[in-house]
Amino acid sequence: MASKITPFLFRSCVRTASRVARPQTRAFSITACRPSDTLMIHRNTADNNPDIPFKFNKENETVIAEILKRYPEQYKKAAVMPLLDLGQRQHGFTSISVMNEVARLLEMPPMRVYEVASFYTMYNRSPVGKFFVQACTTTPCQLGGCGSDVIVKAIKEHLGIKQGETTADGLFTFIEVECLGACVNAPMIQINDDYYEDLTPATVVDLLKALKASAGEASAAANVPKPGPLTGRDTCENSKGQTNLLDEPWGVEKTRSDL
Repeated sequence: MASKITPFLFRSCVRTASRVARPQTRAFSITACRPSDTLMIHRNTADNNPDIPFKFNKENETVIAEILKRYPEQYKKAAVMPLLDLGQRQHGFTSISVMNEVARLLEMPPMRVYEVASFYTMYNRSPVGKFFVQACTTTPCQLGGCGSDVIVKAIKEHLGIKQGETTADGLFTFIEVECLGACVNAPMIQINDDYYEDLTPATVVDLLKALKASAGEASAAANVPKPGPLTGRDTCENSKGQTNLLDEPWGVEKTRSDL
């Protein structure tokens, strides 16, 4: 009898032990990030509230008409992302008024637009500077070239701000971001729509100085470095020239000569 009961008791004990509460652990992160409430909550401020009117200008109304031609009438809400981007470019950031206007144009519930704007981090739902500096600090940029740590340090020291802050003159906003997809030209930063790559502390400071000068004088814009690598190379080519893919690639038309 005991031999028949023993397996049952053993299985019961194992199940009970498996249900014992285990201590919960959380991983620590040192990456500077935006507070969670800025991603999912809106609170009215003097420069971002529904009472501030927003309408697309005539030029952007023409662009919107072209965008909407891409979608069947019953599916025009699919244009929510390009219209939010257009509103952000006109207004400077994706305010609650921009979102409400997009909802009106696309005949969508405003909450549906809020959901999109709060999900994608490229929509800035609070004001940013004229030059929005995003420094990549993911592993390839941490390890590539001089490393992103010294780039971040140079930006912070030159601008006198920390991640998530804007300079007093409103020209620069600085944040850290994850991979921007230019790993081979690390370290790099994105400023507005442009990538600046192969950076050093000296070149990034020179870039920030040139951008600040360009904001004051139209003629100074000519001195702003061209986007891309700041070391002289055109794209991401090897400094020694092509070192691989020198032969015809293998395929059904080519076989090994020793076979």
